Amino acid sequence: MTFTPIEIISSAVLLLFLTILIAPLLRGRQRLLINASFTMASAASLLGLIGGVWVVAGGLTSRIILPVGLPDLPFHLRVDPLAGFFITVISLLSFFVSLYSIGYVKGYIGRRPVTSLAVFYCLFLSGMLMVVLADDALFFLISWEVMAAASYFLVMFEDERIENRRAALLYLVVAHVGAIAILLSFGIMAGLTTGFESFSGYTFDAMRQAEVPLKWSTAAFLLALFGFAAKAGVVPLHVWLPEAHPVAPSNVSALMSGVMLKTAIYGIVRVSFDLLGTFPWWCGAIVLILGLISAVMGVLYALMQHDLKRLLAYHSVENIGIILIGIGLSMVFVSFNMPLLAALGLIAGLYHTMNHAVFKGLLFMGAGAVLHATNERNMEEMGGLIHRMPWTAALFLIGCVSISALPPFNGFVSEWLTFQAFLLSPALPSPLLKLLIPMGAALLALTGALAAACFVKAFGVTFLGQWRGHNMPRVHEADWFMRFGMILGALSCLLLGILPALFIDWMDIIPQQLIGTKTGASSGAYGWLWLTPVARERASYSGMIVFGGILLVVVAAYIILHVKPGTIRRVPVWDCGFGKLNPRMQYNATSFSMPIRRIFGFLFNIRERVQLTPRAIHKAFPKRLYYYLRVRDRFWSWLYKPIVEFSLFLSRYAGRLQQGRIQAYLIYSFITIIVLLVFSR
Repeated sequence: MTFTPIEIISSAVLLLFLTILIAPLLRGRQRLLINASFTMASAASLLGLIGGVWVVAGGLTSRIILPVGLPDLPFHLRVDPLAGFFITVISLLSFFVSLYSIGYVKGYIGRRPVTSLAVFYCLFLSGMLMVVLADDALFFLISWEVMAAASYFLVMFEDERIENRRAALLYLVVAHVGAIAILLSFGIMAGLTTGFESFSGYTFDAMRQAEVPLKWSTAAFLLALFGFAAKAGVVPLHVWLPEAHPVAPSNVSALMSGVMLKTAIYGIVRVSFDLLGTFPWWCGAIVLILGLISAVMGVLYALMQHDLKRLLAYHSVENIGIILIGIGLSMVFVSFNMPLLAALGLIAGLYHTMNHAVFKGLLFMGAGAVLHATNERNMEEMGGLIHRMPWTAALFLIGCVSISALPPFNGFVSEWLTFQAFLLSPALPSPLLKLLIPMGAALLALTGALAAACFVKAFGVTFLGQWRGHNMPRVHEADWFMRFGMILGALSCLLLGILPALFIDWMDIIPQQLIGTKTGASSGAYGWLWLTPVARERASYSGMIVFGGILLVVVAAYIILHVKPGTIRRVPVWDCGFGKLNPRMQYNATSFSMPIRRIFGFLFNIRERVQLTPRAIHKAFPKRLYYYLRVRDRFWSWLYKPIVEFSLFLSRYAGRLQQGRIQAYLIYSFITIIVLLVFSR
């Protein structure tokens, strides 16, 4: 018996639904529930991974029509190389995180039941896969809501905390506002397909074949961009992301940041390049500008954070911005009929999509291991964990190097490709683009430098030095399931960094189908060892040679330092002439980010206060100094606070209609009937 890729991927979804049905039956045996649920989720993810890789490698397109749903509106499923790529990304990280979850979720045993976590975790995975499989607007929006509802309940898992409830509500509101915009976008495309005379235009195939007028296609694009940007956390629609991701369980945070945001990227690419196909150049410029703003603002917000998971969440805003930069450049080049550069921009964006999923998943798993061991998220209360958690420290460091875009790991390759798309672009006819292209390259370089500084802070404050907290907990290393999930993520970061030509050759079918050309003629022309995006005379990179050079230097340094006994000596840490070094003499997260805060402080709402209070310890030091710092997002006060206050104002006045008297309600009904009769004529 042979199976098609779409049948394998559909089997993965069915296996996840089977796990949802089985999990409540095991609620009385929590340890067995965890082992069974997350093992089945791992198996389902592996099936999805096999199907996704197969689809992209073969350039296949398969369809299934399910006779369910509304009458005469069946569900259409379709998998093509674009869908196969995103299924691969989702399934790859889901496999790592599901293995990690077997160890991580056991930390909740004895504290709270985990049945709901297992159920909504599997529902979340199935929702993401169904979004990518959907080939009609109805099934897409149903799957989108399944994904949003499941992630809402996952954020609410520890619902006794008020910050969880607030974050979940904010996330749900933004998600549904975005879903309404997506619905309107599909409504425009579907209605214009059939002239608003039937519902047959709801399938994506019908939308692909329709000739939509430019003004309506632009409206559909802008609505879709708004809806998907809300889910992706694009500035200024990002405010839910740093609230929801930190409070969710860390395995869920890894999936939300690593792959849930990518379903929005999938939606933008699907609508722009596939369903619409044509767009004016300024649509690409809008995507590019939003990407640049999100990249710079995301990394600056991250630098200000003390909460480790919140810092990682803001870096998702940054990396979504980098992905949008590549997609925006590709759209601009398509508009000006530059197919090779358009393919390069799209490949850069998609490759960073996969890279971000892997290294951000690794970092959130590392943060989860730290939280699991210390019950602490505030970096100001950490330090010296490298001695207690060497595995976690080493693997977290690989994630830090990867996200900082340093060779030989994967983040460098995709950002290098994005730079090539910037630097190899010719002079474009628009004056705006002539300004935007070089400025974009400069802002991307600034983003990379700030990201490196941010992760020096994150790793140094968390793992190096001495413990800064008031009470030293009994820190323990992550168990082997957690380590195995992180090891697989770290290996993926390395392989994607040293073998990029192989992976780009695998995914090159996507620009071939969407744009009409691919980069393979140049990028892989010199074999798997060299990556030459446009021409070897212009730029080339070999991750394997760079990795070999770094490895050679490390091995040589180790041999030189260990060839003679006594070459390495351990001495006390230099303390500038004071007594024994203590934790209060160390840099902390606040002091590390102070120079950046001074330079870019105008972008934030910052409140600093120094308070002196008496103390009677020694007459030479009559006062104790307290330093308070609060850094807030200006978009709260500029955009969201006025909306919230206006909504509360309307709610208070609308509440006056509730008189509690039957006479008033009868009057309301009578007035409503009169109005309807008047307008029905």
